[in-house]
Amino acid sequence: MSVTGMFEGWAKVQTRLTHGVARLGPETLALSASDETWPVWAIVGHVAGARVYWLCTVFKEPGQETTPFTDPAVDGWEDHLDVPRRAEELVAALDSSWRIVQSCLDRWTPEGLSVTFDRAMPSGMQHHTRSSVLTRLVMHDSFHCGEVSTILSRNGLESMDPWEPIPVEPA
Repeated sequence: MSVTGMFEGWAKVQTRLTHGVARLGPETLALSASDETWPVWAIVGHVAGARVYWLCTVFKEPGQETTPFTDPAVDGWEDHLDVPRRAEELVAALDSSWRIVQSCLDRWTPEGLSVTFDRAMPSGMQHHTRSSVLTRLVMHDSFHCGEVSTILSRNGLESMDPWEPIPVEPA
């Protein structure tokens, strides 16, 4: 039995985020909450990169090579604010990182959520279970989706509430 069903709401966040980002132009992607915070495009890139970092770099799950993140432990898109990303790039990054997430959810079992991985940090060794990292990633995605949604709504644009139905585009 996989853990996919335990995280069905996370897929809604992913769907809403990718659908919402796909419709954003460069000016909207450049919006930020303040001069000291990341623009929308960097926040979205950070979401995708964090998934790859935790699942591939820390947990050694396969799939990093299918993403645009060659070394997410050292270099993320949000580290290069002088290279803004387009909606197509962001959607591709979200989708490729989500395939890694989905693969883990499909393969991991409830019993396997207690498997521990070590992460060497300058402050010392950290120990993380699969369960703790999945919780971290769900919260991380949700937090940043809310952050993007707030930036958009403060600028008079449609938010990205994951629980709202996705509007159907006229044919």
